[in-house]
Amino acid sequence: MIFIPLPFVVSLLLVILLIQMIRRSETDLRENISFMLLMAVYALQSVLIGIRWGYDARVVMPVLSVLAALIAPLAWITFSGLTKERSARRLTRLWPHLLPACLVALLLIFWREPVGPVIILVFLSYGVALLWLALAGPDILVESRLDGVLRSYRSLWVTALAILASPITDIIISLDMQWTGGVHSGAVIAGGNVLALLLLGGAAAVASEAAAPDEDEEKDEGPRAQTMPRATSEESAIAAAVDALMREKELYKDVDLNLGRIARRLGLPARQVSSAINRIHGSSVSQYVNNQRIDEARRLLATTDEPITRIMFDAGFLSKSNFNREFLRITGLSPKAWRLEHQPPGSAVSARSNQET
Repeated sequence: MIFIPLPFVVSLLLVILLIQMIRRSETDLRENISFMLLMAVYALQSVLIGIRWGYDARVVMPVLSVLAALIAPLAWITFSGLTKERSARRLTRLWPHLLPACLVALLLIFWREPVGPVIILVFLSYGVALLWLALAGPDILVESRLDGVLRSYRSLWVTALAILASPITDIIISLDMQWTGGVHSGAVIAGGNVLALLLLGGAAAVASEAAAPDEDEEKDEGPRAQTMPRATSEESAIAAAVDALMREKELYKDVDLNLGRIARRLGLPARQVSSAINRIHGSSVSQYVNNQRIDEARRLLATTDEPITRIMFDAGFLSKSNFNREFLRITGLSPKAWRLEHQPPGSAVSARSNQET
């Protein structure tokens, strides 16, 4: 019977998810390159963990330590990059995040005792930083495409919790090594990888094209809106300027639109624009823009005989799943059903709708 360590299964699932992300038509490779690199590094780490604990190959331990010191900073780079405008990004700001891995590599050569505590401190620090980002809400991801900002935000939460869970596992293993000589470490590693599988399943569900509508988030908007302070005249002016952009420039048709681009068009900070839209319209920026897109889609469905897929792109959606989800959220119907209800019986558009999926 062939023995396959559980971390190998984790690695395989990560590779499958990575391939799906690359092949998926809606994926923006430029935007997601750091996240995919993070997944690739974690997949490699899972393979090495399987070799270490499945076959007792201690020779891989130094590489594992350096990779561990890279994962948390890479996760921070991935998500913090979505909070900054592209013009504000500089490669020179990335190099400090490589210092933990460099420090660990040097410690492995000259002084190995502090390696474990250093890695734990790195994970705790970056985990708390990621959690702080997540608590700011989805509009903090100003450079994430609005068509997928909620998935990015959920992935941020999953990543923050996973990064924080890792040092807890390391601490348990360290204590086991100290007290029992590592008798229970294998079981702890297995349990940690089961947890990783659960987190991976959650991340896959978040990224799935068949994800359910965000009904809970919509229901939560009402109570929050009722307790929010009255909007200022400045916020009203900003919201009116955004409305004008959407109406006159049809900015919502840009499939790569994000909060950062809207803010740059107005010459204002992204947080200020987000706050104005939240106060005036009682919704997040992504919901506000998707409302504009669905309005345009309804107009095209009612007045043209274009295929629904073409209308989806013309309205500003890049993902069919997001288009169908948002259309159902706003109208209570699928695009096809809505078109059939709003076209005269026997019309060319109605006949064409019957042939579409």
